[in-house]
Amino acid sequence: MNSLITNSHTSNFHNYITKLLNECNSFTFNVAFINFSGLQLLLDTFRILEKKNIKGKILTSTYLNFTEVKALEKILEFTNIELKIYDSNKTNIGFHSKAYIFELNDLTEVIIGSSNITASAFKSNIEWNMTNKYKKDDIRLNNIINEFNYLWDQSYFVNKEFIIEYKKFIDSIINEKEFVYNKEIRANVMQKEVLSKIKFLRDNNENKALVIAATGSGKTYLSLLDILEFKPKRVLFLVHRENILQKSMFTYETSTLNKSCGLFTGNKKELNKEYIFSTIQTMTKNYKSFDKDTFDYIVVDEAHHISSKSYKVVIDYFKTEFLLGLTATPNRMDNQSIYEFFDDNIACDIRLSDALNENLITPFHYYGINDISDIDYLELNMNDISELSKALMINKRVEYIIEQMNFYSYSGKKRKVLAFCCSKKHCEYMSNEFKKRGINSISLTSEDTILYREKCINELESNDDLLEVIFTVDIFNEGIDIPSINTVLLLRPTDSSIVFTQQLGRGLRKHKDKEFLTVLDFIGNHNKAYLVALCLVGNKKIDKESVKLQVLNDFANIPNAFISMDKISKERILSQIEKENFSNIKYLKEQYFEFKLNLNNKIPKLTDYLSNDETISPLSFISESKSYIEFLLRVEKTDVLKKICSNEYFIKVIRFIEYLLPIKRIHEFVIIKYLIIYNRCSVLDIKNVLTKYLIEIDDKTIEHSFRYLNQEFFDSAQINRYERFVEFENNELILSYSFIELIKNNRYRDLINDSINYGIVDYEKKFGIENYGLPFFKLYENYNMLNIALLCNFERIHSSFRGSGFLKYNNDFFLFISIEKDKFSKAAKYKNDFLTKNKFTYISKPGMSQEKGDGFRLINNINEKVNLHVFVRKFVQVDKKTQKFIYLGLGDTTSYKGNKPIELEITLRNTLSDDLYEEFTKIV
Repeated sequence: MNSLITNSHTSNFHNYITKLLNECNSFTFNVAFINFSGLQLLLDTFRILEKKNIKGKILTSTYLNFTEVKALEKILEFTNIELKIYDSNKTNIGFHSKAYIFELNDLTEVIIGSSNITASAFKSNIEWNMTNKYKKDDIRLNNIINEFNYLWDQSYFVNKEFIIEYKKFIDSIINEKEFVYNKEIRANVMQKEVLSKIKFLRDNNENKALVIAATGSGKTYLSLLDILEFKPKRVLFLVHRENILQKSMFTYETSTLNKSCGLFTGNKKELNKEYIFSTIQTMTKNYKSFDKDTFDYIVVDEAHHISSKSYKVVIDYFKTEFLLGLTATPNRMDNQSIYEFFDDNIACDIRLSDALNENLITPFHYYGINDISDIDYLELNMNDISELSKALMINKRVEYIIEQMNFYSYSGKKRKVLAFCCSKKHCEYMSNEFKKRGINSISLTSEDTILYREKCINELESNDDLLEVIFTVDIFNEGIDIPSINTVLLLRPTDSSIVFTQQLGRGLRKHKDKEFLTVLDFIGNHNKAYLVALCLVGNKKIDKESVKLQVLNDFANIPNAFISMDKISKERILSQIEKENFSNIKYLKEQYFEFKLNLNNKIPKLTDYLSNDETISPLSFISESKSYIEFLLRVEKTDVLKKICSNEYFIKVIRFIEYLLPIKRIHEFVIIKYLIIYNRCSVLDIKNVLTKYLIEIDDKTIEHSFRYLNQEFFDSAQINRYERFVEFENNELILSYSFIELIKNNRYRDLINDSINYGIVDYEKKFGIENYGLPFFKLYENYNMLNIALLCNFERIHSSFRGSGFLKYNNDFFLFISIEKDKFSKAAKYKNDFLTKNKFTYISKPGMSQEKGDGFRLINNINEKVNLHVFVRKFVQVDKKTQKFIYLGLGDTTSYKGNKPIELEITLRNTLSDDLYEEFTKIV
């Protein structure tokens, strides 16, 4: 039976053929061309087949000269594979075939389609490949084999002599290529969205915006695109380090800008240029050389430094029309908030997954490799760096690392490696051992001067220099730009998902000399191996089952990335995820102290977590301890924290504010923030403030928010639990006297503002400026029933808005579906299943009938003008924590049967994506 293989979020062509390779008795590939990017993805499987003595034939061609020399050289290393090449240059005949043949026990499976052996064809391209199974005596199979054999006989065996000649030919073609430079830059889809948000802010009289984006994702281009839109006469571009200055100016100079650009540094001061690029150090000493209104537009690169004294004096001096901040790491090491500095005007927050989605950064190939068995991490104190270093510094491991590095190879002309160690001593040892084995390497740590570091980086980047590897421990996690890095080695056990992400990011900047980044991670038997999986999935996970599903699927849903873990590492990680309780205090404390260490042991504020919310969320801490400050007291136990938490009034206030996190509408937090400044507000006041957060504003929702803050919709338990700190006076909302007295204390005021700022920025990142109507639901966002009451402007006590499977308010019906129910619960007998990506079964409440009331309106929802809002969750609880529902949008009843209860089929108006459908239908 024929079936179609495509690349999707749940599977891909690579996963399909590697499964067949692992099952086959022999294989035959017949493809037009082979790139090393694709071949590298098959190396692990080829190595297994070689050990099993499974024979293979690969036929490729010189057609259009796309086949890469490095790919041919690598295939020749396998003793079980015969390799031939069809010389299209000699025959002058195009070679377009793409076929994969697998001899199985009883059948032969043949795939014919569009995929060559390239990483993009294997995982991300739009590819159609048809597969069919044939019996051994099938005449159609014989025709395919005969045609292949004919081509095989017409082709050359690839040997060293052929490789030498082919390489000379390819090099001559590359050298003859004419250099064409296109100065025009165009915004991609994501950049257009960001530019639209910045324009929206300016249209609402805002004069600041902050762009947060992963390293390498094009922040400088983004600033240039906005400047082309704004059309300022003069621009100041400020940077923190001089080595970035030239690159930024080059980006501007080689665009369609047509403006004069000049440097303003210690050595060069080109005051009369239209666009000036300056280090903050030089500008701080010389800013009075310019008039206050010289610059219409100021760009601040590495804007997380902006609240420092040097930046403050410059920014305060100039009266600019617009200020744009660019940063990859919006955390500050002092108590200033970068978000507050930019008035919470977040133009975008582009993370690693976003950047991969939009192809803003280079793809990466990650290999999780089982470490040598000589090291038993379970016997080691992972916090004792000296003990860990000693365990890692053995010759057998060095040889193993080099063996793996040579096996997987790299993309580019020269190997350029950044290797992360666990200590300075470990760095020195590795560098010395590599040099003994003929690999030019150095150790680079914080003890080396900046000039020496830059010299070493330049040597590594140069294709003419012999330096291949830099071993480091403490200076390359973030902020260092080495675009041409093509290999990252993770040589210590991953015990920090944050550091893992930072180290991975060092090699992800695009560069003309590399097609992809190779990442080799040596995973031992330590009890935090699962962190790698959590990190790679990021905040895409729905629950721990989601993570396990991604591990089993080889992370097929991550675009432009290939992730492979060997069998031992995969089994170890799956086992750890199953056993780990991600809600218990032990795990939460480990997460907290890991994050704190990343902030140089500064106690984190809530807003500090915003830049790392793909790997850590403070909401778990709040859930565990009722407020973040109480969680801090539990894990830090300082006298200062004890004193803060002894104020019962403050605790009831902060519990109420953080009970609302994560906020699903922004109104309440905007109101509180405004009240802290002005003590009172009207509906009109808040409407004016909301114009920068929402494209449309509804007065009734503002009025509902006023009443909500006044606790009109709270039950008696909530009233006792939380402090009411507002009241009405002359149709205005005002702060209570007690609250005004409380925030006179700067410590309490700062803590409350931190919670408010966290909520607002988190909301901006998730919801943007869209008005989602009433009810205010965003597709695929998470909600609980109390959220839904709030977002409907429910007029009664919100805790009454509860039920099992069905709720209603006016013409809105809410259907709640738990797919995997507790087998002992009453709801277990109601089976709700997805039939397709847009159709599912739903069992009504027991008393509903087709003839009248809610049952009649449910089955006739379109004619009755009833909106069916569909909410789904996989599990009622995970690790003893009640799970939220995912909003799948509106649905319509398309068929039904039975009475009391009614069995319905409902069709979604928004078809589920492949990965979300798999989440709901496949249980690990």
